[in-house]
Amino acid sequence: MSTGGYITNCGTEGNLHGILVGREVLPDGILYASRESHYSIFKAARMYRMECEKVETLNSGEIDCDDFKAKLLRHQDKPAIINVNIGTTVKGAVDDLDLVIQKLEEAGFSQDRFYIHVDGALFGLMMPFVKRAPKVTFKKPIGSVSVSGHKFVGCPMPCGVQITRLEHINALSRNVECLASRDATIMGSRNGHAPIFLWYTLNRKGYRGFQKEVQKCLRNAHYFKDRLIEAGIGAMLNELSSTVVFERPHDEEFIRKWQLACKGNIAHVVVMPNVTIEKLDDFLNELVQKRATWFEDGTFQPYCIASDVGENSCLCAQHK
Repeated sequence: MSTGGYITNCGTEGNLHGILVGREVLPDGILYASRESHYSIFKAARMYRMECEKVETLNSGEIDCDDFKAKLLRHQDKPAIINVNIGTTVKGAVDDLDLVIQKLEEAGFSQDRFYIHVDGALFGLMMPFVKRAPKVTFKKPIGSVSVSGHKFVGCPMPCGVQITRLEHINALSRNVECLASRDATIMGSRNGHAPIFLWYTLNRKGYRGFQKEVQKCLRNAHYFKDRLIEAGIGAMLNELSSTVVFERPHDEEFIRKWQLACKGNIAHVVVMPNVTIEKLDDFLNELVQKRATWFEDGTFQPYCIASDVGENSCLCAQHK
C-alpha cells in the first residue's frame, strides 16, 4: 500500500508518466480512455505506440461503463490500462471509479491484469472537500494519480504532482551517477521552485482554507448556472464540479474578450477561487445584452446543445 510521488514539470506530464507506468507494468496492455479525456492521454498512446480504445461518454461527460465493458470483452486476451477522469476538460465530469473497477471484474480482469491511472488535474484536489463525493484512494486497486498545482492550488507556474505505488517508482527509476541520485522522470529534470510554492500554499491555507475555497467555488458555480437558465440560456453543471457548460456565444470577438474555451456548440466557465460573483454578473450581463443583438432580426438562433448535454439542459427553440 505504500506510495511514492514527485513534482512533475506540468500536469500533462503527470498523465504521460501515469500511462508510462501502466505500460511498464503491463507491456502489452490496451489503453482505455473516454472520448472526453484530456488530449495528453491520447498523446501518451501515440508516444508509447500503444493500442488505444476510445470509450463513449454519457451526456454528463462521464465514461459510459456499458460501452467500456463491451470493449473490454472484445479484448479479453490483453491486459487493460485505464484512464479514469476526476473532472474532464470540457464538462468537469467525474468518472465512477468504483463502477469502472466493477466492470473490469465483470469482464473477467483480475487485479494483476489491469492498471488504473487517475487524472485528477483540476478536481482531484477539490473533491476531498466535497460532501458525499466518492473517495479516490490507494486502498482501491489504482496504480497512479496525477494532479495539477497551477489550477485550484494556484501555483504561479505550470506544475503537477504524480503519485504512484512505490514498487512502480523503484521499477522505473534509474541511478544517474553524475547526479548521485535516482531519476524517475520523463524529462530528466524538474522545477525546483514548484515544490516550495506548493508547500507554502498548502501550509498557508491549510485544510480549512481549502475547504472554504472549494465550497465557495461550488456555491458560485451553482449561482452562475441558475442565472444562465433564468436568462433563457441552456446550461449544465455536473454534481461534483465547478465547471459550468452553456451554449456557445455567436460572436467570436466576445469569445476572445472573455477567453472562453469552446467546443462545438458549447462553451464553459471554470469557477475558481478568483472568480467572484461580481465577475460572473459582469459576464452574464454582457452576454445577455449581446444575445439580444445577435438574435433580434431572426437571422440567428441560439445553438441547440441537446446532443452535448442532454435535452433537459438545452433551452433552444426546440427544447424550451
